[in-house]
Amino acid sequence: MTAFQDILEKIKHYDSIIIHRHMKPDPDALGSQVGLKEIIKYNFPDKTVKAAGFNEPTLTWIAEMDDVQDEDYKGALVIVTDTANTPRIDDKRYTKGDFLIKIDHHPNDDVYGDIHYVDTSASSASEIITDFALKTGLNLSNTAAKLLYNGIIGDTGHFLYPATTSKTLAIASKLRTYNFDFAAMSRRMDSFSIKIAKLQAYIFNNLKIDEKGAACILLTQDILKKFDVTDAETAAIVGTPGKIDSVQAWAIFVEQADGHYRVRLRSKSTIINEVAKRHKGGGHPFASGANSYSLKENEEIYQELKELLT
Repeated sequence: MTAFQDILEKIKHYDSIIIHRHMKPDPDALGSQVGLKEIIKYNFPDKTVKAAGFNEPTLTWIAEMDDVQDEDYKGALVIVTDTANTPRIDDKRYTKGDFLIKIDHHPNDDVYGDIHYVDTSASSASEIITDFALKTGLNLSNTAAKLLYNGIIGDTGHFLYPATTSKTLAIASKLRTYNFDFAAMSRRMDSFSIKIAKLQAYIFNNLKIDEKGAACILLTQDILKKFDVTDAETAAIVGTPGKIDSVQAWAIFVEQADGHYRVRLRSKSTIINEVAKRHKGGGHPFASGANSYSLKENEEIYQELKELLT
């Protein structure tokens, strides 16, 4: 029996299912989480299926979470999508269910769950969820297809990132056969507010770039307040430095309210996730996150990026 079949058998077995994803969600986290919820509800309408976690205000246009009570976990199947390690799982009640399944596409450095399906060759968790439905004979609704397509678009940068494969495109093509306004969705994904546009201008004007193409930018709390931007909204500018042809790898240091720095690391072709792992983070070879606790550590991370490009 394949892992997908094992997962399907567990879904069939449980009447109550709760689906989690990572904190500070992106379109793939929401797409895989709520897309899976919609698939299960569409195929097994008698089951109770809920999505748990914080409602990210900037992404409620994609999906909103359900009201999940403590008692809902009694005898429930819990599935976590798009989350590499347990500290990043949103809503710590994920341990209170009867059985736990992990479905993810990040490097499997934290092996958790009674069943764990990890495919690092997949562009996104949404790609995996779609593949799961197609290979197990589950039907997709238009709503599920839209959510999953959204997740794939988000994690591939509209199919521009290296993780995009022929399989990714084939799965996206299948999703495109369903009835939803993909053009409107893509426009929404690609648009941003005037304050984000002004923040992008600030980044272009203040980005530090060395001769090898290593770049970095520091966004302090004062800068975030100046542009009226939240930490979550800075996700919209993660790819901005990469628009510059000479930039090969970059770090965006975002100061948090408690004084530490959330570090967003990206690269066009050089593997950078080992840098993230050395600084309480991790992720994909070309897209990772880390944490820094001083300006000195910020500089250390930038130096490590520069050394990778020498």
